[in-house]
Amino acid sequence: MDKKQLQQRVTEQRRRVRRRLTIRGVLSLLVVLTFIRCAFMQRYENMFVCVLSLVLLAMPTLIEKQLAIDIPPMMEAIIYCFIYAAEILGEINSFYTIIPGWDTMLHTINGFLVAAVGFCLVDLFNRSERFTFKLSPLFLAIVAFCFSMTVGVLWEFFEFTADQVMHTDMQKDYVVHEVNTVSLNPDGLNVPVHVPIESVIVNGEDWTEQLGGYLDIGLIDTMKDLQVNCIGAIAFSIIGFFYVKHRGKGKLAAALIPVVLDPEKEKSKKDEQNREPNDE
Repeated sequence: MDKKQLQQRVTEQRRRVRRRLTIRGVLSLLVVLTFIRCAFMQRYENMFVCVLSLVLLAMPTLIEKQLAIDIPPMMEAIIYCFIYAAEILGEINSFYTIIPGWDTMLHTINGFLVAAVGFCLVDLFNRSERFTFKLSPLFLAIVAFCFSMTVGVLWEFFEFTADQVMHTDMQKDYVVHEVNTVSLNPDGLNVPVHVPIESVIVNGEDWTEQLGGYLDIGLIDTMKDLQVNCIGAIAFSIIGFFYVKHRGKGKLAAALIPVVLDPEKEKSKKDEQNREPNDE
């Protein structure tokens, strides 16, 4: 590699690090300001969420170093924004309840991101054959999809457990206007009966006047979250499939898929960078 190419690579690397630190720095500053506001309001649970957010914002860099991978700038920016949108905007600023579809959007993105992690893990396990793609593209896409869906299911388990044990409402409720059930079939047959909900009295209050129907306790939210997680997982699996099929080509896939680094090449690159000032 000549000096000009090395200098261009070093310059691009510095710009990339600067962009990364700028995005993370701005979001971290906003989290700190939110922490101070919560401290004045004595909202200690939200203060813990802020601390957790700062830890999560530092995780991509730590993961890169520990696993010897390179997270593309676009993917890293999406991860940072996702953390801020979920923890600070969603939990603390109540965007989950104020903005319709906020939770759905984040679950879709989560399915997409986790599929990318699953795709990268397969390459980590197969790092002796780095990007020769000995495994079939379809197999890698299926693994990425299954990994994303597994994480999505485990998260729904966590939400259900938190609601039951800590009396939270992570599984947001939905208003149901009608039911189809075999339990109310007068003949006892396994044939569903359609029942419109016209009146629901709970603790002496008519919920149909206040809510317009019966309040579901989270099943609909859980299934909706898994469905949009599935959509995100499928979207990335398709991108990953063609990325593998065309041997790592494609700007979109390259901007979203973490790359496993070659330790020897990284060591050689650092040696070249260290020698560059001496050569000048």
